[in-house]
Amino acid sequence: MARPQTLRFQLTVIFVFCLGLLGSVGLFSVIKLNDVNKDSATIRDYWLPATRTLGDLNNYTSDYRAAEASHLIENAQGPSVAAEAEIARLNTGIAAAMRAYETMPHRAHEWALYQRFKQDWQGYQQRAAQVFDLVRHHQLTPADQLFRGASQQAYTASSDALGDLTQATVTGARDASSRAASNYANADNLIIGALIASVMVILGLLLYINRAISEPLSSLVNNMRELAARNNRIVVTGQNRPDEIGDMARAMLVFRNNAIELAQSQLGLEQQAKMLSEKLQEEQRLTNLQRNFVSMVSHEFRTPLTIIDGHAQRLIALRAKLAPQDIHERADKIRHSVLRLTQVMENLLTSSRMFDSDASLHFHPMPVALEKMLNEVCRIQRDISPDADIFQNLRHGMVTVQADYNLLYQAFSNLLSNAIKYSAAEQLVTVRTWQDASQKEVRVSIQDQGIGIPADDLPHIFERYHRGANVGGISGTGMGLYLVKMVIDLHQGKIEVRSAVGQGTEFVVSLPTL
Repeated sequence: MARPQTLRFQLTVIFVFCLGLLGSVGLFSVIKLNDVNKDSATIRDYWLPATRTLGDLNNYTSDYRAAEASHLIENAQGPSVAAEAEIARLNTGIAAAMRAYETMPHRAHEWALYQRFKQDWQGYQQRAAQVFDLVRHHQLTPADQLFRGASQQAYTASSDALGDLTQATVTGARDASSRAASNYANADNLIIGALIASVMVILGLLLYINRAISEPLSSLVNNMRELAARNNRIVVTGQNRPDEIGDMARAMLVFRNNAIELAQSQLGLEQQAKMLSEKLQEEQRLTNLQRNFVSMVSHEFRTPLTIIDGHAQRLIALRAKLAPQDIHERADKIRHSVLRLTQVMENLLTSSRMFDSDASLHFHPMPVALEKMLNEVCRIQRDISPDADIFQNLRHGMVTVQADYNLLYQAFSNLLSNAIKYSAAEQLVTVRTWQDASQKEVRVSIQDQGIGIPADDLPHIFERYHRGANVGGISGTGMGLYLVKMVIDLHQGKIEVRSAVGQGTEFVVSLPTL
């Protein structure tokens, strides 16, 4: 016999309880539905036949009065066999309907109304018989007076009695139908309530099984897996339980202690190896950062500074011989180099602020006229790269977006600068905008016809410090597109890229509009 503390005993009790609960709910539902069926049977077996029979009586009696009038009118023109046959047929139908009604059980007041109707109808039939007799003897004037007088009064009395009986029956049927509907609704609510209560009880039992049995077993299984993976830092619970789970927990504790003793020396060696590996990785990261920074300084700062210094020396040496046009040309080159340095410094400062802290802290959105910003970006890039062929196709006018002007300006500057940098001097760079059908976002395309991006590099172009395999000696830090992606994400926008080696690249930026 199972002990009360064992899992087998507990699960058996829960299973038997659930069966009993389901049986009780089923029996309760059958009882309630049986009550509803009784109400329905009353309506079906009594009220519907009574209502149908009274309907027949109403039809027959009204037709009888019409047949009486028809008999009077037709016999005024000559004997009418058809009218007499119709009256005989109606008499038969009325008698059959009355017999059918009398065989049904009735309430006292309904039976009293029926007896009143029956008596009044018999009185009317006597008057109608007198009318028929006068008509047969061709006494049409007395027949018409009787038809319009005593016969009409007798018919009205019987019709009123039948109407009262019909109304009482209809009212009773309506009340019975309302009671049946109410009983059905109550039974429905009670059955649903019982089912909901049963479901809640079963859910409670399932929750108990989950917490008291399933979760401890899952915890032990996870502990076994951790021990198999040489993880000795596990917490074994349930050691004080008197059931099988407690036995397993106590055995697990012994296994854990043995594993800890065997793995202490190995753990120490692994920790030392891990520390050395982490230091090596950190050293490699610092070395890569240093190499990237040196490369950036070499390409991005040294070249513009050399240009500035060369032209400045030339201006000093030939200040008395140079023509104004030469001075203007060299001053433009110095200014272009300064603009290039300024852009590189802005990129570095923006990148540094956003990489070293929460990017959202530097995000200050406000309404920005997108076309005006793009015109300024194109103008600055033309000043920096006079040989660049930039075509603008901004068709939608003053589209307004909620944006941080400086960050978004920097992002589009990086995209346009890259398009120019990776294209030949005479290759066209196109900047265009359009809106989708819903008019809820604006799209900006920056497309070049330059060297393109290799397919293997496309999935990684927005990663920090990543540069394409085909850039060769073209200067760059590998941070521009990473910064662009971060800025577009801050604006809740999207950026897509389409490119093929030797055929150029297109970046499409989608931004929500106001």
